[in-house]
Amino acid sequence: QMQLVESGGGLVQPGGSLRLSCAASGFTLDYYAIAWFRQAPGKEREGVSCIGAAGGSPNYADSVKGRFTISRDNAKNTVWLQMNSLKPEDTAVYYCAAVHYSGSYLSLDKHEYDYWGQGTQVTVSS
Repeated sequence: QMQLVESGGGLVQPGGSLRLSCAASGFTLDYYAIAWFRQAPGKEREGVSCIGAAGGSPNYADSVKGRFTISRDNAKNTVWLQMNSLKPEDTAVYYCAAVHYSGSYLSLDKHEYDYWGQGTQVTVSS
């Protein structure tokens, strides 16, 4: 059974950092583009960052550029999202998602992704 499992969320003060992990089981990520999305209460799920199957040229939402970094290690079947300089508006449930795609176009449209994790809560508050 194909699964994505997120971990690493928690409570952090403004300006702090967290590193989220997305581990795949039941399949290998080698030919999958992976994205991170987030959903705050009462808001639509929005794309945060995505990375291609080979790992080159990630894409970021304007709201997180310069603060978040996405990376992957296909040998470990894992994708990470390093989040620095966190702000209260980053508070949300964060999801990773996968689509079988090895091309260079990277989408932050949630409708493009087929497999989703259960999410991990990130709360930024003093």
